[in-house]
Amino acid sequence: PLPVLFMVPVGSGSGGENLTASLFPAVSLALQDLERQTAPLGKYQVQLQLLDSQCDPAKALKALFDALWAGPRYLLMCPSVTSLIARALPALGLLQVSFEAPPPSLSNRKWYQHLFSTAPPVRTVNLATVKLLQRFRWRRVGLLTQDRPGPTEMTRDLTRQLLRADVQLAAAERFSGDACSGLRRLQDEDVRIIVGHFEDGSVTEVFCCAFRLGLFGPRYQWILAAGRPSGWRLGWQPSSCSASSLLTAADGSFRLQVRQLSSTNTPGVSGRTPQEYLKSYLKQLNQEGSEVNPLHAFAYDAVWVAARVLVQVKEAAKIRRKFSSLRNVSVSEEEEGKMLLEAVKSTQFEGVTGPVSFRNGERMTVIELIQFQVLSGVLVGEFNTSHQQVRVLNQLLRFKGPGPARDQTLVRQQHRRVGLLLYCVLSAAAAGTIFITLTVLCIIIIGHWRWPRRPGASPQDELLLLGLLLSSGSVLFSGLDRTSLPGPTLEMFCSVHLWTLSLGHTVGLAVLLTRTWRVYSVCSVRLKNQNRLQETGRVQLWILLLDLLVLTSWQILDPLRREVLQHQMEDVAADQDVVVRWFSERCSSANMELWLTAVCGYKAPLLGLGCFLAWNIRTADAAAPAVSGQLLALSMFSLTGFSASTAAGALLTSSDPAAQFCLCSILILSCNLFILMGLFAPQVLCLLSSSSEELQRVEELQRVEELQRVEEMQADAAEEAGVERLRRRNQDLRSQSAQLDVQIETITMELSAPLQEETGLKLTEFRYRSNVAKIFYLSEDASPPSSILLQQYSLCNRALWWSETKLQLTQCVLGGGVPVHSSIRRRLSLQLPILHLSYLPVIGGVCSS
Repeated sequence: PLPVLFMVPVGSGSGGENLTASLFPAVSLALQDLERQTAPLGKYQVQLQLLDSQCDPAKALKALFDALWAGPRYLLMCPSVTSLIARALPALGLLQVSFEAPPPSLSNRKWYQHLFSTAPPVRTVNLATVKLLQRFRWRRVGLLTQDRPGPTEMTRDLTRQLLRADVQLAAAERFSGDACSGLRRLQDEDVRIIVGHFEDGSVTEVFCCAFRLGLFGPRYQWILAAGRPSGWRLGWQPSSCSASSLLTAADGSFRLQVRQLSSTNTPGVSGRTPQEYLKSYLKQLNQEGSEVNPLHAFAYDAVWVAARVLVQVKEAAKIRRKFSSLRNVSVSEEEEGKMLLEAVKSTQFEGVTGPVSFRNGERMTVIELIQFQVLSGVLVGEFNTSHQQVRVLNQLLRFKGPGPARDQTLVRQQHRRVGLLLYCVLSAAAAGTIFITLTVLCIIIIGHWRWPRRPGASPQDELLLLGLLLSSGSVLFSGLDRTSLPGPTLEMFCSVHLWTLSLGHTVGLAVLLTRTWRVYSVCSVRLKNQNRLQETGRVQLWILLLDLLVLTSWQILDPLRREVLQHQMEDVAADQDVVVRWFSERCSSANMELWLTAVCGYKAPLLGLGCFLAWNIRTADAAAPAVSGQLLALSMFSLTGFSASTAAGALLTSSDPAAQFCLCSILILSCNLFILMGLFAPQVLCLLSSSSEELQRVEELQRVEELQRVEEMQADAAEEAGVERLRRRNQDLRSQSAQLDVQIETITMELSAPLQEETGLKLTEFRYRSNVAKIFYLSEDASPPSSILLQQYSLCNRALWWSETKLQLTQCVLGGGVPVHSSIRRRLSLQLPILHLSYLPVIGGVCSS
């Protein structure tokens, strides 16, 4: 006899069925088939001792120790898997063969190397799920898990496998009672592929909630991963949804489950075909009145594995004792355990569940892929654990849509670019504008060379035409993308487009501004000296240097690069799961707004100044058509208007490259053509229509007018020179007057000194403005000397002569015969006005005499 412990929960399972009663018919059939086998299997009898695990690890372990204590010595046991029993097997010297799918927690072979199972592990079903997702290219999924130990452990293992397979887990929800709340959160996350880990009893509730929430149809795909082999049990429990609603919600869903019976019709190791075994099992089950247990076939194969391994080890020990050189040699328990372990690893036979073999302790089997179609499940593929590949029968697949559901809304990238036809048309227009500009430039150059004094000729015409050429050429370098040119070439074209457009605009603006400024200065300010006007070439040079400085700094510090710009998404009317995201390419830099602000910051004031000057010269009249105030003002206004329109249009159409290229190109070319027609058309017509004699006659008139202007300028210069000469002469006279004042004061002091000593007169000095007069008189408190009788006193001033006025100062005589005191006082009031008037000729007055 071969003693084997058979440990199962004798009580009811989760579904209310008696597990022992539903498994015993399969075990009995296996024992009966073993007894009918030939030697050596037929001569051994497997004795199973039933132990009730009661689904409690502590009670199961106590029952195991009690059985081992009571004997006999057991070598193999067939319990339902528990981690505690499996960890204790190496210490007890036992080997465990299970018919329950091992959970992922028992996958560590270092700890559970004595554990084997005829049912594939749960992680194999998860691996099949990942392979199925990869087969249909589903990269974004959601998980719905029932809050039970088995499904929860499956979800944890599947999450790890999804992470290794680079599959995005959009959301993972758990439910214990109501599944609708979890499904609603999955719907909020826009989950399309839903993987469910829940028991068969919850299938009806889940699909009822899915029907109410609309989580079915061509946009959604359900995948039910079953850890245990079982069939569809949809609608066997009451729910708030009708049967048709449940069938509609479940239609097209997938189910991954372990294959219960082999699909071959050939007899296995027991001599029975899988169909014959199933028929015998159901017959005995009906006699006992029990329900079908989905693990019955695995229990049948587990008994066969145990019997074959035990017989193989017993036969090997018997042969060793028989042919050993030493008599009565017995095999130790440790050695017998190793032999038993190696025998299980090398087991390979055809069972009712298919080929039975183990690799790394795991059963090699097939995972079935079943799709629910209309009313029943259809086998549409399988996953073989040996080579780990999914085989799908495409002809049996049936989806509600045109194909498999998408894992998320499909975003189609659409490139917005300039069409080839549009680019060719506008490039041809730009080439035509360039040709016209070159033609006008040649005519202007020839006209300047042949008739340098022709009317309307200006040395700035060539510079303005050069600006028009640059701005027109910028159109040819825009509107291109990566589909037509490589990346480095496009980045170079970005810089070329920027430089040609900016320099062309700056040159044109500088020329028009300076010409408008010159006309405004001549016509409005009316300066007499025409050569005093500011040199316009310097203004143009400074504007051009400023533009070159900004462009060079931009090119060095923050060069332009090709940038991909994402636009808003648009729905597709034909397919609600498809949206179109438009993208475009443009030339940009890191600080694009800053550089554009700098460029506009110095060009906008110049344009405003040009418009102000143009408004003031709009009615100016000039004989030369090229400098006509009206045409010049219109050209300045057009440049400003087209510049503002181009900037605004480029900003508003930035999301549409074709519209931006079309609008900006048309505005640039229109502005150039308007300036050509306004400023250069009259000159060209004049050159082409006038004969040589007429041009020579006009040149003679221009020469005469120029000579008249030269004579007028010479007269003005002579008049100015006379005024300057008179001014210098007046300054010299003032200096001479100041010197004479100093001399008069010196002479007066010299004359008054002896007189004061002799007469005792006091000197009183009166200053009247800038002239100085010194008058001597007797003080009232001074007594006149008795010995001296003053008869007459006269004070004479020397005559002062001026070379220009010939004015002579008169002598001032103090009359005699009157008292000196009163005479001096009377003369005092007369002398000061006389002295004052005597200096009037110096400042343009009259003679005092």
